[in-house]
Amino acid sequence: MTKYKICVYAICKNEEKFIERWYKSIKEADYIVVLDTGSTDNSIKKFKELGIKYKTKIINPWRFDIARNESLKLIPKDTDICICLDLDEVMQPGWKNELLKLWNNDITRIKYLYNWKLDENNRPLISFYANKIHKNKYYKWIHPVHEILSTNINENIIQTDKIIINHYPDNNKSRSSYLKLLELSVKDDPNDDRNMHYLGREYMYYKKWNKCIDTLIKHLNLKSSTWKDERAASMRYIARSYIALKRYEEAKMWYELAIKEAPYLKEAYIELMLLYYNLNKYKEAIKYGIKSLKIKNDNLTYINEIFSKDETVDDILSICYYYIGNKKEGLKHIKKALRINPNNKRIIENKKFFE
Repeated sequence: MTKYKICVYAICKNEEKFIERWYKSIKEADYIVVLDTGSTDNSIKKFKELGIKYKTKIINPWRFDIARNESLKLIPKDTDICICLDLDEVMQPGWKNELLKLWNNDITRIKYLYNWKLDENNRPLISFYANKIHKNKYYKWIHPVHEILSTNINENIIQTDKIIINHYPDNNKSRSSYLKLLELSVKDDPNDDRNMHYLGREYMYYKKWNKCIDTLIKHLNLKSSTWKDERAASMRYIARSYIALKRYEEAKMWYELAIKEAPYLKEAYIELMLLYYNLNKYKEAIKYGIKSLKIKNDNLTYINEIFSKDETVDDILSICYYYIGNKKEGLKHIKKALRINPNNKRIIENKKFFE
């Protein structure tokens, strides 16, 4: 096995509670470097205790791409493979052997399995392939937020399920800067479909319903907007905004468009089911719930929603069947829901009620 040198690099601000766990997962790396962007907690002290090479630099005005590009400068010149690993991420054991087994001089980047959200038992809820393992010297980061790697070379990207990174986010950490940074990103490059989609989604998070609708329609009209999964997600977010505005017919139309755009994805069927359920239209809700259950493929993208994998569909179907007087079918879906999540107390009570 050729001995390639590996460097894990990161940016940090006030991450002391994550540093030790992060370090333990990657201490086999040849080099570990961190750019600290102004920590006021014990992060620096932790780096010193663990022997992690660090540099402090304040980035003002703040942009994630600038910070990450500064962190790239800390990587030793003889590094072959770079791994960008945030402090709230953990590499699963065996990663180094697998990486060295896979790597050769022709590879430029590796896609690995990224568990973005896990339950309390560490079981993945949302997973997709991420690609922040890359060849040294040929890449830079672009975009103020939701930054990505960019290169001028012809890429040779391989994919593996044997390198796994888990994400354990700090839910108390403010992400209030994201909206302004996304607005800046779209201003910098109004033809970037990815950031236009993210900006529309951010407006939805902030309940700026009309801005969400207008921005996501712009996303759908961009020539570069060709990824059907993301287009369907934009349509679903437009529908959610119309629901918030109590314009239900327009919401239904956009859900139908999302289904037409990506009929292989469950999410639009389920959201339309939920809309009909909330409108007390139980037969229509059943129709879309059943359609979602017929989709067996499990796409691994960041677009996936938790409700497409948990007990939501069977739970709602059981209630809808109850209201149309088909208790036998309702009980069947309650049992299915409990097989997915046996700890859901409300569904347990519903089962007793049905029986």
